[in-house]
Amino acid sequence: MIFRVPTSGLIAVGFLALCATPLATTVPGLAVLYVIPVALAAWVIRSRTVVDANRLVPRRLFGATTLAWTEIASLKLPKRGWVTAVRADGGEVPLPGVRLRHLPMLAALSGGRLDDPTAERPAAE
Repeated sequence: MIFRVPTSGLIAVGFLALCATPLATTVPGLAVLYVIPVALAAWVIRSRTVVDANRLVPRRLFGATTLAWTEIASLKLPKRGWVTAVRADGGEVPLPGVRLRHLPMLAALSGGRLDDPTAERPAAE
């Protein structure tokens, strides 16, 4: 399964390029302003997390990290933003595109290695 940054963000990047056009075309040398929207568009297109039964592969603009399920000690669950995988050695790896609403799918793909925090627990008697 692939979790992506929403490509609707490219609309905002297009508006940014449009707003930069008057300044970039009238002042010599400011055409370099177009680097910002191009970099943002590349980030939106490239950032994702690919998950299968054996591993997670978070991809960033430059590079990717391959994590086996056995390397992940827990998940850090923010109120906003992306879920972060906490490694057994204490390091943290953000998972681009993975949000709290994706935890049931992530738990299912892990093959039981991760618990689904949204699942109902049986009542203690």
